[in-house]
Amino acid sequence: MPTIDELLAEARSRLGRLTPEEALAAQAAGALLVDTRSDRDRAAEGSLPGAIVVDRTVLEWRLDPSSETALPEASYDVHVVVICSDGFSSSLAAATLQQLGIRRATDVVGGFRAWKAAGLPVDGAPVS
Repeated sequence: MPTIDELLAEARSRLGRLTPEEALAAQAAGALLVDTRSDRDRAAEGSLPGAIVVDRTVLEWRLDPSSETALPEASYDVHVVVICSDGFSSSLAAATLQQLGIRRATDVVGGFRAWKAAGLPVDGAPVS
């Protein structure tokens, strides 16, 4: 049985992970930026302009085009960039999306916290 670290490493070996800056550029070029952070995290840290918020527990159902509950944006050809808080659960999620046939699924190295640290756009961020 693999450990979570081994499972994560295997998942990441299949992804072309993006830096926050690359993710922003991909979004500008039409990629679907998907924020899987909790409501509490988004309220505390801010949200990502233009991102679609999808709870991690239903991500696969919302992005699998064959699902009855798929979002209108769901497509096997869409470039999906998943972002979580730190870039761990997003790697597992993106790898699962690839297994569903969404071959251009990937995630953001360092997640939202790296995005914010890079000074990229954030809506509703609390003032420090």
